Amino acid sequence: MAQVGGDAAIIVEGLTKSFGEVHALRGIDLSVPRGTVLGVLGPNGAGKTTAVRILTTLLRPDGGRAIVEGYDVVRHAGAVRRSIGLSGQSAAIQEELTGRENLEIVGRLYHLSWPAARARATELLGQFDLVDAADRQAKTFSGGMQRRLDLAASLVGQPKVLFLDEPTTGLDPRSRLGMWDIIRSLVADGTTILLTTQYLDEADDLADAIVVIDRGLVIARGTAEELKGQIGGDVLEFAVPDRDRIDDALAAIKPVGEGEPHVDHDTGLVSVGVGGRGSEALIEAVRGLDGAGVATRGLSLRRPSLDDVFLALTGHAAEETGPPEGRRRGRRKGRRAGAEGAGNGRKS
Repeated sequence: MAQVGGDAAIIVEGLTKSFGEVHALRGIDLSVPRGTVLGVLGPNGAGKTTAVRILTTLLRPDGGRAIVEGYDVVRHAGAVRRSIGLSGQSAAIQEELTGRENLEIVGRLYHLSWPAARARATELLGQFDLVDAADRQAKTFSGGMQRRLDLAASLVGQPKVLFLDEPTTGLDPRSRLGMWDIIRSLVADGTTILLTTQYLDEADDLADAIVVIDRGLVIARGTAEELKGQIGGDVLEFAVPDRDRIDDALAAIKPVGEGEPHVDHDTGLVSVGVGGRGSEALIEAVRGLDGAGVATRGLSLRRPSLDDVFLALTGHAAEETGPPEGRRRGRRKGRRAGAEGAGNGRKS
């Protein structure tokens, strides 16, 4: 069984997958160096979860190839499973069992002896600050605690590569920040992470590199700063309290902006790139809006964010929905299938 990949823990080349007439992946390429975090951005239906399911051997691609820790995900699925962990979009835990029992069972699925499974469970409960709740049923855990337990379960087998598919979706801000701290500590210990997310601040904070996927294609890649540099210059932003005057506001700032402005009609928030004109553009915008008699709030300049990059690249916001990816199938059984295959490559 020949290994390939060199310094890359994950290599994807020309990966395709369709569900009937829906082309979830249309030939994506990416590479993740060992010990780094790759952030994969995209709206629902972009193809992120389909890519993760292929890379974790839960789904076969239609074309292209994917290599994880030197092993082909189709031809050497058992070896891949021994190298990876997966935490999906919803916590794949048994709510009737205690936190400790959940981890011990996953350990047994990885063919650990009972003493070794108990020891690993105790270690992870301490690492994820779940000791006090260890012997309570998981259904009594808060959402943040369930996500921590789910992530702990994905680490029972001490994987070299960890796939996190929107791991903080639905968490409150405090729980999100706690999850970020855990992810940073894993990377510091040498784990390679592929992180899919719709939270652009999450990728900005955690990822060493970012790829943006939309409609099954990689449309941009680079560091957060490199992607922000594609916008160029500052962004003018303000809110229009009177929604009926939004069109008037857009007409007033049209001479100032570079490219089409983005408008959130629910909040009345307007933003537009102004290049390197800075304060000059701000002054012109004030004059234009004042001349049109449009009242605004919070008129200011700011540096571009990944949200601005995403809007510029795709023309829509990251949270907008798209074609279904078959996400719900196999969520709960995903880790169990991987664990059962971890010690028995012959069945994969």
